[in-house]
Amino acid sequence: MPVELKGSCHCGSVRFSVESSTPVPYQLCLCSICRKVGGVGGSINLGGHSKTLKVEGGENISIYKAVLNRDTPSEKVTSSQRNFCKKCSSMLWLYDDTWPDLIHPFASAIDSPELDTPEIMTCIQLDSKPSYVQLPEGNKEKYTQYGPDSLESWHKKHHVYEA
Repeated sequence: MPVELKGSCHCGSVRFSVESSTPVPYQLCLCSICRKVGGVGGSINLGGHSKTLKVEGGENISIYKAVLNRDTPSEKVTSSQRNFCKKCSSMLWLYDDTWPDLIHPFASAIDSPELDTPEIMTCIQLDSKPSYVQLPEGNKEKYTQYGPDSLESWHKKHHVYEA
């Protein structure tokens, strides 16, 4: 059975729940977008089934579409939508029409249940990480871009997929 994740923003104006088959926060993204919107340490997204998303306080949500290659001739706006609280700026989830069945809540917004700690943290987009940003302690896999596994395949490989 999928796990029901319950989350909120910092000020409590937005509360949400979503069912997840991929609830282990194993992958830390250190790209410039995740560092700037999620904080210097980057962001960890989980997976959720978008049709199960329930939101209270939706009127307090704003959407940011990130800009890639800013200030260059190849600048473009991403298709992904980062949903955040317009009162306190807490990042809530990412949604992209490219994958309409999926939604990606930020692990930092999840209040319950207590999320499992992965045995090995996967750190991605290290080619975007400034030297002052420290990687988390403990066992980790490091990738300059993306790792070899999707959220689903990683969870299945580690026998933590909640079907």
